[in-house]
Amino acid sequence: MAGSKIHILLAEDNEGDILLTSELIEEISINCPLSVVRDGAAAVDFLYKRGNFKNASLPDFILLDINMPKKSGLEVLAILKNDPKLKDIPTAILTTSSSFNDKMTAQQNNADYFFTKPLEEMDLQKVLNKLQ
Repeated sequence: MAGSKIHILLAEDNEGDILLTSELIEEISINCPLSVVRDGAAAVDFLYKRGNFKNASLPDFILLDINMPKKSGLEVLAILKNDPKLKDIPTAILTTSSSFNDKMTAQQNNADYFFTKPLEEMDLQKVLNKLQ
């Protein structure tokens, strides 16, 4: 995958899913730096450059696990999509469930993508190609 670097923020509390997602990104491209936070509150702090994330750069794409401690992925999504400075960052909700209610809530909160885990290479590749 040629082109400019796409900084990805992964908000995920499951170490196995973090490893699988980072390996998948590595397979697709070396041009995608990955930042990882392990709960929803840390995701919000990252996006607002608070606490340990004062020097963080805003991501070009966000992957949010739907079920995280402190704040769910849907709560984080609602916060960022209601902020004029953050709302245009493409965001995907990740979940192990294919629940219709989860999909509807994600759509109502303006999620750009909804992926069922495990994340598929083809799905991620399509998104990253669009972002270049």
